[in-house]
Amino acid sequence: MTDNPEAFWRDKSLEEMTDTEWESLCDGCGRCCLQKLEDIETAEIHFTAIACKLLNLQTCRCSDYTNRFQSVPDCTLVRPLTDKKRAWLPDSCAYKLLDSGQPLPEWHPLLSNDPNSVFEAGISVRDFAVSEENVDQSDYPEYVIQWHDR
Repeated sequence: MTDNPEAFWRDKSLEEMTDTEWESLCDGCGRCCLQKLEDIETAEIHFTAIACKLLNLQTCRCSDYTNRFQSVPDCTLVRPLTDKKRAWLPDSCAYKLLDSGQPLPEWHPLLSNDPNSVFEAGISVRDFAVSEENVDQSDYPEYVIQWHDR
């Protein structure tokens, strides 16, 4: 039993969480909404600085979350979390962290009680991502990035 009755993520597995609890784990970084390139030979995933056309680059939230699958058919439904989906999530992702038995980082909004803590920690894509609408697909390799989290 945890000392914080609202810390459901410490007491429940991802599979046991309600939809509301699951959704609240999203820290709003926007990293999962970045285009990725997969190396055919090694299966290694490379993140780019190119965001889905639906990602609001200021709020780092989907501008049409309810209808995202109609607008972006290849948008990934993270739940249930599978090995394939896990590979496409950033290492800072709460779903990935909790699934591997790690705690949420101190900047996570569920711990900080501040939705801006993800921006203040430099985890979000707010200051560097560009919309896919402004980049030709042939140029995607030029936008490959490496994470340098604090």
